[in-house]
Amino acid sequence: MTALIRLDDVSLAFGDQVVLKHANLQIESGERLCLIGRNGAGKSSTLKLLTGELEPDEGKIATCPGMNIAMLDQILAEGSEQEVWHVVAEGMREQIARIEAFRKISANPKMQKTKLRELEILESAIEAGGGWSVSVQVDAMITQLELPSRTKMNELSGGWRRRVALAQALVGKPDLLLLDEPTNHLDISTIEWLEEEVRRFDGAVLFVTHDRGFVERLASRIIEIDRGHLRSWPGGYRDYLRQKSKADREEDRRNTLFDKKLAEEEAWIRRGIKARESRNEGRVRALKAMREERSERIKRVRSPRIYVNESDQISGKKVIEARNISHGYGGETLLKDFSLRVTRGERIGIIGNNGVGKSTLLRILLGELKPDSGSVKLGTHLEVAYFDQLRRELDTTKTVADIVGEGRDYIHIQGKKKHIIGYLTDFLFSAKRAMTRVAALSGGERNRVILAKLFTQSSNLLVLDEPTNDLDVETLEALETRLSQYSGTLLAVSHDRYFLDKVVTSTLVFEGNGTIKRYAGGYSDWERHLHRLAVADESVSKQNAKKSEKPPMPSSSKKLSYKLQRELEALPAQIKLLECNVSAVQMEVDADDFYLQSYERVRDKLEKLSQLQYQLETAVERWAELEGQTQASRGS
Repeated sequence: MTALIRLDDVSLAFGDQVVLKHANLQIESGERLCLIGRNGAGKSSTLKLLTGELEPDEGKIATCPGMNIAMLDQILAEGSEQEVWHVVAEGMREQIARIEAFRKISANPKMQKTKLRELEILESAIEAGGGWSVSVQVDAMITQLELPSRTKMNELSGGWRRRVALAQALVGKPDLLLLDEPTNHLDISTIEWLEEEVRRFDGAVLFVTHDRGFVERLASRIIEIDRGHLRSWPGGYRDYLRQKSKADREEDRRNTLFDKKLAEEEAWIRRGIKARESRNEGRVRALKAMREERSERIKRVRSPRIYVNESDQISGKKVIEARNISHGYGGETLLKDFSLRVTRGERIGIIGNNGVGKSTLLRILLGELKPDSGSVKLGTHLEVAYFDQLRRELDTTKTVADIVGEGRDYIHIQGKKKHIIGYLTDFLFSAKRAMTRVAALSGGERNRVILAKLFTQSSNLLVLDEPTNDLDVETLEALETRLSQYSGTLLAVSHDRYFLDKVVTSTLVFEGNGTIKRYAGGYSDWERHLHRLAVADESVSKQNAKKSEKPPMPSSSKKLSYKLQRELEALPAQIKLLECNVSAVQMEVDADDFYLQSYERVRDKLEKLSQLQYQLETAVERWAELEGQTQASRGS
C-alpha cells in the first residue's frame, strides 16, 4: 500500500489543553479508519491537521505529492436557493481552476517553450482529477447517488442534504475522504445507504463517529486518541474492545510493578545508606529517573458512572394499554389501528425513519397527545421520567449544576445524599465545567446534562427519545449497562442499532402505511426478518423525487428480456470499438507537438477523449450489470 499521509512526532495544544503529544500516524491507500475518543479529546482538531487547516506545534506532517483530500463536515450547511447540480459541482473547484489555467496558458500564441513543462504538469493533474469534462463527472455522480439535480437545496430534508454533501466530496475523486460525524441525526435507512457508499469508495477513508454499528461494518482499523497519543487497533469495533481491554490490563500490571519498585527504592534512600559512595551513585540517578517518569505518567480518564433513581413504588403490572389508535397530520396517516399492551419491566425499542411518527407515538402513549381515534389507558402508580421533555425545557442561560441540582448543593441518588459536583463528575463534568452555562456546551455535553437531570428523578417508567445523539462511546456503554439493569419499564426511540441490540427486549417498527409491528429482540433480530422501514424523509415532493429515480431493472432471478439480451450481445463489439477510438485519440494527445496546436483544437481533442473514456466506462459497467443478471438467472 502507498502511504498517503504521515504524522511524525506531532504535538498540538490549545493553552493548557494538550490535544496531541508526540503522536504518530500513517494512513495508507484503501484503508478505512475510524478515529475515536471522548468528547473534547481532539478528534476534529486532528482532522484539521490532516487538511492543513491547523499547523502542528511540533513535528511534521508529510503528504503524498498531488494527494487530493475531501471533507464531509459534521455540520450541514443551511438550505439555499442553489440547485443540487451546482452544489455538487462545487466539489470540482480545483479541477475547474486547473482546466482554466491550462486554457489560459495554451491560448497564448506566443507561448514559450518553458511553459510546456507547466502544461504537462497541469494536464497530468487534470487527468488524475477525472478528465476535462467536468459536467460529465457531475452528472455521473448525481446519477450514482440518485439525486434530484434541479431541486433547490432548501427543498431537501436533512438526510438528502447529507447525500448532496457526500456527492460534493466524492465528485473530485479524492485520495482521502474525511467524514466528521457523518451519521449524526440520520435515520437508519440513510445510515445504511451511507455505509454502502463509503464501502464502494475506492480511496482511503478516515471517519469520526460514535455510531458503533457504522464502525463495526466499515472500519479496517481504529485510531484512538488516548491521553494525547494516537493508538492503532486493527479490525472493527469488537476487535478494538477486546484488544483495548487486554492492553489496559497490561498497562495496569506494568504500573503496579513500577510503583512497587519505586517504593522499594524510596525506602532504600530513606534508610540512610551512604548514597554518595561511588557504588551507589548509579542507583541514586536511577531513582531520580524513576521519579521523573512517574511524575509524567498520565492516568487513564475515569469511566463515567451512571445511576438511575428508581422509584420505591412498583407500578401496576399493566403499564400502558393502547387500543385501535389511528392518527395523522395533513391527510397523511402516521398510525392506523395500532394496539399495544406494555407490561411492567419490558424494555421496548421504537424503530423508524425520520418523519414516520415515532415521537408522536410516544406522546400518544404517555397521554400528552390525544389520537384521532382509539384509546390509551395508563397503569397505576406510574412515575414517568421523559428525556425529550427535558430537552425541550433546557434553559441554556443556567449552569450545568443549577439545572441538574435545581439550586441545591446536594441531591439524593439511590437513597444516598451526594454533592452535586461529585454527581456531575460521574457524568464526566469537571468542577469547572459543572459551573459553565449550558449555552457554551457541545451537543454531546448537553445530552449528558439532560441524562444527569433525568436520572435524578424518581421513576418506574423511563421514556427516552433519541438519547444517544452526540454521546461518546464510553458514555454510551455506561448508559447501556445501566439501562439493562433498570428494573422499571423502558420505552426508547433510537437510530443507534448497537444501542437497540444491547438494551431492548422487543421492538416496535414502522413498516409503512401507518402499520407498526412488534418483534422480539433488538434491531438485528428485526433485520433478520428482511422487512423494510417506512420512508417519510424524502428529498422533495413526489414529482421531484421521481426525476431522480432510475427505471427499475428486471429481477435478477428472471431471464433477460429479448431487448436486453440483444443489448448484451451488442456490447462486446461496442466496447472494442470504443477502446480503439480511445487509443487512437490518446496517441494524438501524447504526441510531442500536440500542445503547439491552436487552443480550440487542443480543447476539442481533449474533450473528445474525455467523452470517449466516459462512454467506454459506461459500456463496460452496463455489460457487467447485464452479464451478472444472466449468471444469476442461470443459477436460480
